[in-house]
Amino acid sequence: MNIGHASEKSGLPAKTIRYYEDIGLLKPDRSDNGYRDYSMSDVHKLRFLQRSRGLGFSVEECRQLLALYEDKERASSDVKSIARTKLKEIERKITELRELQHTLQHLVAHCHGDQRPDCPILESISGTADA
Repeated sequence: MNIGHASEKSGLPAKTIRYYEDIGLLKPDRSDNGYRDYSMSDVHKLRFLQRSRGLGFSVEECRQLLALYEDKERASSDVKSIARTKLKEIERKITELRELQHTLQHLVAHCHGDQRPDCPILESISGTADA
């Protein structure tokens, strides 16, 4: 199938499919005229990559997961290790976002939001005052 059809079946834009090919995540066959010829196996890999990226895995992590997926001798502990590392990263980011949220909530609560020029939000951002 051509890239347009593979795009429809996988739900990924053709540009993303070409990118995945360029970085070696996918290697479709080539027809006699040089056009890419995607198989259902390629479409399955594309869907796998789409779901992996949707879970927050980086391209390199997707490469590792795809290699493990294709390795029928793999140990599930290898997959779990990658997922556990990603989970810890997500939890760390959530903690950072909550801290940002609390800081901004505090700043917004202490800003008068009126016609006066003094603003604890700008003072905090500029580093000229503790808010």
